[in-house]
Amino acid sequence: MAERISVRVEDGGERVDRFLAAHSQLSRSAIARLAKDGRVLVDGVAVEPAHRVRAGQELVVDVPDAAPALSLAAEDIPLDVLFEDEDVIVVNKPAGLVVHPAYGHATGTLVNAVVGRIMAETGRAASRPGIVHRLDKDTSGVLVIAKNDVAHLSLARQLQAKRFGKEYLALVWGDPGDTPAVVEAPLLRDPNDRRRMIVRAGGRDAVTRFVRLAAWGSAADRQALLHVRPVTGRTHQIRAHLAYAGVPIVGDPVYGKRGDRSGLARQFLHAWRLTVRLPHAGERTFTAPLAADLATYLAALGAPVAATADFREVA
Repeated sequence: MAERISVRVEDGGERVDRFLAAHSQLSRSAIARLAKDGRVLVDGVAVEPAHRVRAGQELVVDVPDAAPALSLAAEDIPLDVLFEDEDVIVVNKPAGLVVHPAYGHATGTLVNAVVGRIMAETGRAASRPGIVHRLDKDTSGVLVIAKNDVAHLSLARQLQAKRFGKEYLALVWGDPGDTPAVVEAPLLRDPNDRRRMIVRAGGRDAVTRFVRLAAWGSAADRQALLHVRPVTGRTHQIRAHLAYAGVPIVGDPVYGKRGDRSGLARQFLHAWRLTVRLPHAGERTFTAPLAADLATYLAALGAPVAATADFREVA
């Protein structure tokens, strides 16, 4: 897969590896490997990571496909399992864990961990686990993974029919008020910054519903906790839509507020609950406790202790 990125005036003089790390979802180490293999081109010429770009140039990054399913490595990575049967594994994914192998993340992913768990339980290699939906690397929370083709197809059909009940908690800068809101705005990838999705006509339809649960702080530094229900499941949908609505997520390095002084190391976005119908277990709702870093931050704002655990009091 080839990505094309144009160099803007303000990025002139930047090293290729730094520029691409800031404008794509690749790490600098992955970019260095691609450059070594001749897969990073500037105006059609292969360059080294230290090459400096000029305004108006076009960069092409040729990212090879992920390794085939049979080469997936089984890894002993601890998983916080919320539920498991013969069809699915439901986990509370920690922030920092990549879901699916890709260039630069061939190992150490959630899929590698699931393969390792299945192998440890059955003594045999697993086929590729079915990833039906994803969470960003630095988003924590509930994720369901199919263990067989029947479950994968069932979950995929529910997702396509918008019958996945996905609920998130997001802390945002600003206060949208106490009236439930909806953002209906098409999303497409920013041609000038491959890390970002932008609202633009011609993009894929995207719908996000949210309501304020609580708010803290003065007008200048107001922060509000939102209960978010994405109707569709586009890349970065919640992060992009909330920024578009004027309430960017606290700690978000891509869509966040300029001069964010929260001190959070990642965006305050947590996949809190998931309601889904399983092939044998029927309709189930799974809840992932808020990650410790987010709970600590929320408590420091003055949220009740019980709220940081299950949000019954806040809601």
